[in-house]
Formats: sequence, C-alpha cells, structure tokens
Amino acid sequence: MMKLTEGAIEALSNGNGGNEAVLQLVNIRKIDGGNGPARFRVMMSDGRHTMTSFMLCTQLNYMAEENTLAPNCICLLKRHVTNILKDGRRVVIILEIDVLKPASEVAGKIGDPTPYTEGQAKGTQPAPNPVNRPPLMPQNGNEVVNRGFSRDFGKKASSAMPSTPGGGSKIVPIASLNPYQSKWTIRARVTNKSSIRTWSNSRGDGKLFSMEIVDESGEIRVTGFNQEVDKFFSLIEVGKVYYVSKGSLKIANKQYTSVKNDYEMTLNGESTILPCEDSSDVPMVQCDFVSIGDLEVKDKDSIVDVIGVCKSVDEVTRLTTKTNREVSKRTLNLMDMSGKMVTVTLWGEEAEKFDGSGQPIVAIKGAKLSDFGGRSLSASFSSTLMINPDIPEAYKLRGWYDKEGHAMDGQSLTEVKGGSGGGLTNWKSISDVKTEHLGHGDKGDYYTCIATIVYLRKENCLYQACPSQDCNKKVVDQQNGMFRCEKCDKEFPNFKYRLILSANIADYGDNQWVTCFQESAEAILGQNAAYLGQLKDSNEAAFDEVFQQANFNTFVFRNRVKLETYNDESRIKATVMDVKPVDHKEYSKRLIMSIRKLASQ
Repeated sequence: MMKLTEGAIEALSNGNGGNEAVLQLVNIRKIDGGNGPARFRVMMSDGRHTMTSFMLCTQLNYMAEENTLAPNCICLLKRHVTNILKDGRRVVIILEIDVLKPASEVAGKIGDPTPYTEGQAKGTQPAPNPVNRPPLMPQNGNEVVNRGFSRDFGKKASSAMPSTPGGGSKIVPIASLNPYQSKWTIRARVTNKSSIRTWSNSRGDGKLFSMEIVDESGEIRVTGFNQEVDKFFSLIEVGKVYYVSKGSLKIANKQYTSVKNDYEMTLNGESTILPCEDSSDVPMVQCDFVSIGDLEVKDKDSIVDVIGVCKSVDEVTRLTTKTNREVSKRTLNLMDMSGKMVTVTLWGEEAEKFDGSGQPIVAIKGAKLSDFGGRSLSASFSSTLMINPDIPEAYKLRGWYDKEGHAMDGQSLTEVKGGSGGGLTNWKSISDVKTEHLGHGDKGDYYTCIATIVYLRKENCLYQACPSQDCNKKVVDQQNGMFRCEKCDKEFPNFKYRLILSANIADYGDNQWVTCFQESAEAILGQNAAYLGQLKDSNEAAFDEVFQQANFNTFVFRNRVKLETYNDESRIKATVMDVKPVDHKEYSKRLIMSIRKLASQ
C-alpha cells in the first residue's frame, strides 16, 4: 500500500512546507461561485490527520469535473500557496497536483485519521519564527522568500509589511484572486503592455491600455481606462515587478486573450501600483506552447502560444487600413520540431524593429490563428513577442535545429487548406502556367503541380560551400588545404557540399525546367549532398546511378515562377519550393472534385 506523508497536514496547517507531500483525497465538494466559476473544496488526509481547508485553483477545476480527483485517490501535492482569512484560518490553494493512484485502485481510507485542530491558528498560535519562515516583504531593500515552502501571510501588514501598498492588505497569489475579496495586494511581473488605444462612439471618447502580469501562481490581464491611463501608463515597464492592489475583478472575456485566468482586472480610482525593487524570484512569463503541427486541428480565431525557429523573414511593407491609417506589416515563417512551418504576421512597431538574421528562436504569447489561405498566425497588440527567450523550450529548439532541423525544408501550414489536410493550393498544369502567363507580374507566382522527372542535369549540380551554419556561399580552394569564404571573410580547413540541381519536369501537357536547391534536390535524388559529394570524388559510376534511379519518378511540386531579365534577355525562372511524394488518395479526391465541377458546368 502506498505510504502517505505523515505530519504533512500539521505542517500545512501551520504554514510550514508541504510541497511534494503524498496525501489521500478524502472528500471533494463543489462550491457555487455565483457569477464566477465554481470552486472546489477538498479534504485531505496524511493518514494521521485530515484537513478541509484545501481549495483547487480554478485552473485545475477540470480535474474535479472529469473525476480525475475523486474520493480515496492518492495525490502528490506539487505546488501550493497559503491564504489567511480574516478569522485567522489558513486556506491552502492547490496550484499543481498529480494523481499517483486513482480512486478505483484504492480500497478505501488509509489509516484512521482524525480532524486536525485548526483552532490554534485563530489567534492563540505564537507568531512564526521569522528566521525559519521569513515574511514576503522588502526588508532593508532585500526581499526574502523561503523558496519551496508556503509563504507566511499571517503577520499583520502594519508591522510586517510597512512598504506594501494597500494598507492592511496581505500579499496574495494571483491564483487566489476573486471578485469577493476587497483587501489584497499582488506582487507580479509585467510580461506585456499594449500601446494606448482610443475610441469614439455615441457615448463619448475614451482611451485605454492593457497589460499582462504574472507571479509564481498564475497570470492575469489588467486594463486601465482614461484617468488610469494618465496615472499608470508611463509608470509601467515590461519586465519590471510591481505591487498592485485594489483593482476590480470580473469574469474574463476569453475571446480576446490567451491569459490562463477566469478573471481579469480593471484599474480604478483606488488602485495603486508601486515598483518592487528585488524581483529575482518572480517568473518572467508563463506560456502554454502549442506545437505548430497541432495548429491544423485548432479552431479558427483561437488565441495560442507558439515557439519556433525563424526560417525566413520578409521585408517590411506598409498598407493603408479602411480608416486611411498607414500601418507597417512584416511576415515571417516559424518552424518547430514537428517539421511544420507557419506564417506569422507582425504589425506596427514590432514589424519595423524585428530582426530575423541568424534564424533566431521566436516565441509569441497570444497569437491569433487564422484559416485564411491555410493556417496562419497574427501577432496583435495584445501579443507578447520574445526573441531568443531564456526558457527551456528555446534551448531545446535551438539544439534540435542546429543538429538536424536546419536540414529540413519544413511543410508550410499556410499552403494547406485549413484543418482538413486537403493538400496544397493553386493547382495548375504546366501548360496552364504558360498560357496564364504566371510569373509576369511584379511578384512571383506560386503553383502546385504533379509532374514527372524526365531529365536531371548532373553537371555542376554540386559546389563546395562555406561550412558556417548560416552561410551557403561558395568557397575558393586556396590550394593549401584551406578554403576561403569571401562573404564571411574567413578561411576554413573544410567545406560542406551544397546542391543546385536543374531538372526538367513534365506532365500530360507540357514540360518545364526548374531549379532545385538543397532540400528539394536531396528529396528528388534520395541522397544527401555530403554523400553525393563523396560518390562524385570516389565512385563516378555510383554517382551516375543515383541520377538514373531518380529519373521518371513522379512528385508533387510546389513551384515559384518569376520573369527575370539577364543580359537583356527575359525568361521565366522556375524554382522548386517544396517537393513531396504523391498522395494518391488525396490526388484522386481532387480529380473527382474537378470532374464533378466540370460536369456541372
């Protein structure tokens, strides 16, 4: 039988530790939240004592609603904070909990626990020892936090927290805020701050700004209007920590935010925001990243957090809105370990200052998902954009990309019909491309076709390139064992092979010469550039055989065509952007749809 952590209930009741305690859930009861979300009150046992003063944070409500947390199950209390009520009782807010053994596998109550006497906490208990459990407060400029244990909220603010804003309010975690509390102070870091926005309608004019703040228990969105904009906007700096008190709480509108909180805060005339000097223990940001590959099954207009490598970035463009206002716009392509890529649009100042050189890791909190032209993302004014953030996910992604991801072309979701996986867009035959004069405009045109390789030009298809990760410039053999890259202005003792393959592809109506770069060329030949370079130097017959084997294979090509002029001669240049095997099931479906469309005309 699983052993419970005896003494944990007593420690929790007295505010001493309790994280990583193994407890048995004895009872769970739903409490009506009025206009807000329901709350769940929990009774826990450590085998010796029981205590009823446990509450699930609302973010964990699903565990109760899905019966993951049920009477008799064995749990590991991983993270919690403690609140002190007006009558002195402690309430333990459960922030993170794991079920070690479900109720169905437990015979019944473990041990013969008795209710722990909580009366000691109602004024008869001596003041906690500040050496063992220091209060959360600035003392001589240094804020002391007893990490890994429950914070001490039991001391009177007048003596223990002289510089805490909000009078006699206690510092409480964001996760415990609700509309039924009036005296509280939170200590949190600003992770995002919008610009000031204005409005004008029949009811008058106004302005507002919003920000997102986070502490170790959770996050919340905060909005200020009119006078509060004048009072607080210039004070707030992204990344800094502040004491915030006396804001109004209401049910959050999840349509406009990805912040994981059932409530949002509005600043009012009584609100105070004061800087906190020592902030090293307050987390920087909370993100719930969604894999780019999973965006295909997300609903349109979902607000999501994503992280990926910036594979490519376009130049800034400017467009005029319906209200005749000019705005800057920039698009970039993000790829993650799913091998999928998505187009992200940045706006305004973020678009103008974004630097995509060196293929940085980009994390976006609160991007909006669109199904226009496939799946794409937009980073709005309420999104948080982070470049090479100091978080574990970024380091993991960088390691993967440097090791293997850089060699992947990435399948773009923006080229896929929203959610259905129904294939690439703008299907054309090669003869259509020519008769419709694709590529003759100011910008290149993209199309998808199914075609067969009829000839591969193996002459000059390989070149010796700079070995630097982000440089593919051809190197010059110095004839002394060193190879010089003019772009990097360096000499290297080695090089890497790169492919530029010219191919003639044909379908039922016509043929076209196309240029295939590294990833698409490797896909067509079925071998990587490094191996082909070795074959060319050591085994010419085997090298030729690779090209013979690649002939007359059929692929789905995603091509870009553009009219280019060289030496006063204009010709269409076609570049393969993506190549993949034919999915005959999807291809057949598309043919059937085309036949039905033609038959109905």
